[in-house]
Amino acid sequence: MINKVTLVGNLGRDPELRRLESGAAVAQFSIATTENYKDRNGEWQSSTEWHDIVLWRNLAERAESQLKKGMLIYLEGKLSTRKWEDKDGNPRKTTEVVGSYLRILNRREEQAGGGYQPSPQSSAAQPNPSTSPTGGSQESAAPTKSEAGNDDLPF
Repeated sequence: MINKVTLVGNLGRDPELRRLESGAAVAQFSIATTENYKDRNGEWQSSTEWHDIVLWRNLAERAESQLKKGMLIYLEGKLSTRKWEDKDGNPRKTTEVVGSYLRILNRREEQAGGGYQPSPQSSAAQPNPSTSPTGGSQESAAPTKSEAGNDDLPF
């Protein structure tokens, strides 16, 4: 059986980090995913879904320090449903995505055209992951022509 979720969306709020009595870190935030489609009349419609996200331990600490409202991220995880009681004692159920992999795609102010790929201007302005304070946890970007030293290549 498979329980896997893959989301690309914008953070609805800054992550909130808290520590359990055991010392484990847990971060919670929401991600908005938007689907654009044409209705029966040929008019463009937009539908936004909100997803509650939970991250644990090192991933939670990384999210708290690096993520801000509006950022575009890629997230992998699994669906998890938990039961709890509200302040009036009524039973409640919540379904969340428990994240296992996180990648920052770009910041909301850097987006061009609403796509999730960085524009050439914004990707050139992003820091090199090998020199960033986050270490080597993110994949390195392809070198630019000047970095590669092969200005005569056709691609």
